[in-house]
Formats: sequence, structure tokens, C-alpha cells
Amino acid sequence: MSENKGGGVISGVRQETVPSPCVSICALDDKDICIGCFRSGREISDWGKYGDDEKRAVLRRCAERAATM
Repeated sequence: MSENKGGGVISGVRQETVPSPCVSICALDDKDICIGCFRSGREISDWGKYGDDEKRAVLRRCAERAATM
């Protein structure tokens, strides 16, 4: 049996290497930042287009936003 490290295809389903930070509390504040995951509206809509490095950059920005709220 093969081991899956960091993504790939398992049982025909694509696995993300950097998972979405979505916590199913989807509401944007007056600054266009989600109150659940701290991504901007643009970051949310473009998440699937981002490569792993861009996703990690988004996650860093989310952590910074969360720390200031």
C-alpha cells in the first residue's frame, strides 16, 4: 500500500496539500474579512487557484489578522 505525503490523489479524490482554514462561520465584516477564518473575500474566492506557497502566505496573513482582532 502506498503512503500519501502532502497531497496527491486517493481513491480518485484530489487531496489538498495546504488545507483550507474555513471553519464554516462564513460572514465578512465591514473590512471584507471573514469573521471565521480571517481571510479576505478575495482570498476566499481565489483559494482554489493558489499554489501551496500562496496558500501558506494567506494563512500567515490570517494569523496576523486574528491576533489583532
